[in-house]
Amino acid sequence: MPFWGLQKQLGIDVDSWLVRQSMPQPHGQASICHAFEREWVECGHGLGQTRARRECQLEYEDFMECMKRTKLAQRLRIILEQRDKMIKQGKYTPPDYHMGKDEPRP
Repeated sequence: MPFWGLQKQLGIDVDSWLVRQSMPQPHGQASICHAFEREWVECGHGLGQTRARRECQLEYEDFMECMKRTKLAQRLRIILEQRDKMIKQGKYTPPDYHMGKDEPRP
């Protein structure tokens, strides 16, 4: 705890600037990844930087996955590759509306 509450006296909150999802959000709603970031920050609070990197790795990975969606994109790429492979083998025929053809209208 600081000796003086300088941030409070000046009316600024530097801590919220350091945390991406804790900034004021449009319409006053918390952002999607706010919970993951909060878990990561709470995990690392009071630990040194080196120890926090080692002990809070899972929380950080969850937060980064929520922000960047890398695992989701990788899964989607694998699914699409599998679909294309099945189409080449003739085991799967996609519906007409997936091929860009319009459905007949009544």
